Amino acid sequence: MVTAVEGVRVGHAQRVGDGWRSGVTVVLAPPGGAVGGVDVAGGAPGTRETDLLDPRNLVERVDAVVLTGGSAFGLAAACGVMEALADDGRGFRVSPPWAVPPVVVPIVPAAALFDLGRGGRPRATPTAEMGAAAYADARDSGARGGSRAPALGSVGAGTGAVSGGVAGGVGTAATVLPDGTRVAALAVVNSAGSAVDPRTGRLYGDLDGALPDPDPDALARWRPPALAALEAGGQAGAHTTIGVVATDATLTKAQCSRLAASAQDGLAIAVRPVHTMVDGDTVFALATGRAPLGAVNAVLAAAASVFARAVADAVYRADAHPAIPSYRDALLARGRTN
Repeated sequence: MVTAVEGVRVGHAQRVGDGWRSGVTVVLAPPGGAVGGVDVAGGAPGTRETDLLDPRNLVERVDAVVLTGGSAFGLAAACGVMEALADDGRGFRVSPPWAVPPVVVPIVPAAALFDLGRGGRPRATPTAEMGAAAYADARDSGARGGSRAPALGSVGAGTGAVSGGVAGGVGTAATVLPDGTRVAALAVVNSAGSAVDPRTGRLYGDLDGALPDPDPDALARWRPPALAALEAGGQAGAHTTIGVVATDATLTKAQCSRLAASAQDGLAIAVRPVHTMVDGDTVFALATGRAPLGAVNAVLAAAASVFARAVADAVYRADAHPAIPSYRDALLARGRTN
């Protein structure tokens, strides 16, 4: 779980029915924020506040990251998160030290994926109110000192996601390095390319072989979605995988951007083809700084691994949509889970 990094919380809001199939996921940093970075590798990104994460620019700490459906319309969800954070007194202080209460500007970068029309109404897209609800879900998940595990699969920003012809969704993975450093990821998978190896039916990102083997009979019937439309240019901006990689290591903004780039390497392991002109693949990085930085290359390598596994987790957990099968239904006997 991405919440394996202490202080990081996740919340969702979504709506399905009456023309809707979309939602928002908020990854909330600990109080005081986390050092942030970003890497944008797809050709059709929909983003907010990514320039602020450039190491040359002033603000270092991020209060929350918003991952949303709705294409560019869905970026409105970040406004609701920003308002709610400000109401809670969280953000970059812009008032003099003696001002009471302080004036703060919450730092809330965001990225959107394309799910327009997957519930029937193309303009049924996440709103500021939905963003505020996802923030409240994340904030309240840590009530009474706990940290509730986030819902996964077809929830939040992954509610309407599709990956290479099967349902996409929200997935997560984590690891602990020998020196105790934690590295974790959350991915929202809505890729033009496929997460499924057509030869074996296994998920490319299942690096540890932890998921069930495909059913031989189902694999014999499996017909991977044709790439003809993608090769012909596809639908501009109609896909995109977005996510967050987090660590408790102490990193600079520049190192966080490198961490996000390493997570993109994990996406390249887990989805093929990847970073196409019809994907807006964007990964944010958060470093809470609660542990000293040990071997930086080990942290970067771990980012690639956990993000690949988070992609596989997302597709494995996703539920079928109308006319879109789930991976479990398509390739596992009777859609079984473990």
